[in-house]
Amino acid sequence: QVQLAESGGGLVQTGGSLRLSCAASGIIFGINNMGWFRQAPGKQRELVAFITRTGGSANYADSVKGRFTISRDNAKNTVFLQMNSLKPEDTGVYYCKLWSVLREYWGQGTQVTVSS
Repeated sequence: QVQLAESGGGLVQTGGSLRLSCAASGIIFGINNMGWFRQAPGKQRELVAFITRTGGSANYADSVKGRFTISRDNAKNTVFLQMNSLKPEDTGVYYCKLWSVLREYWGQGTQVTVSS
């Protein structure tokens, strides 16, 4: 059974930083692309960052470029999202996603709240 477990969310002031982690189990992690999404209240879930299976390539939403960094440690089956210079508009529930050959998997989400 594949499971994704996010952690690292919390309350932070504008300009602060957080590091999210997503630990995967039940799957061969290193052969799957991974991503971080977020969903703000009343809005659709959106892709924030994407990283290829080897970590050799990453893409970001325009709104987070230069502030967020996605990375992964395949030896630890974990993907990270380093978030710097946080803004109130970054507030939302952050989800990690794994794309496998047969289907996609989602974590349960972790809340990030940025106060102004």
